[in-house]
Amino acid sequence: MIVVADTSPLNYFVQIGCESVLPSLYQRVLIPPSVLDELGHPDAPKVVADWLLDLPRWIEVRPTAGSPDAALADLDPGEREAIQLAQEQRADLLLIDERRGRLEAKRRGLATTGTLGVLLAAAQKGLIDAAAAHQQLVTKTTFRCSPELHQSFLQHLRALGKNRS
Repeated sequence: MIVVADTSPLNYFVQIGCESVLPSLYQRVLIPPSVLDELGHPDAPKVVADWLLDLPRWIEVRPTAGSPDAALADLDPGEREAIQLAQEQRADLLLIDERRGRLEAKRRGLATTGTLGVLLAAAQKGLIDAAAAHQQLVTKTTFRCSPELHQSFLQHLRALGKNRS
């Protein structure tokens, strides 16, 4: 499975101490250089900066092969390169949170999921307590999502809990 990640899902998983679910779910995650740059921004949380000092082997930094896609110019550099890399690699999944980036990726035929989707996938495999991870996500980070997405996540989480009972 080829998985490409934008900055925000990696950032949030590192901040809540759940980054180990990513290799458990996907084995390897590709990121473009701009995602690495964004993760290493001077304003990034210290825990993320510390994580970057010893980048795990399941992260592979891979540059895009083609020229920058002008149609992606309205997105930030990480989103632009992540979408382009996902297309070039024919990725099975793109991890991306930002709405405009997700919509553009979907328009291009890319399968996407975000931080909440990964939390649910990890919970389904018994890798984490998604409710506890979600609580940390919303209280200890700058994570934001639409009320509709939040409600959908909570409904899926409740359904998952009922299925395990």
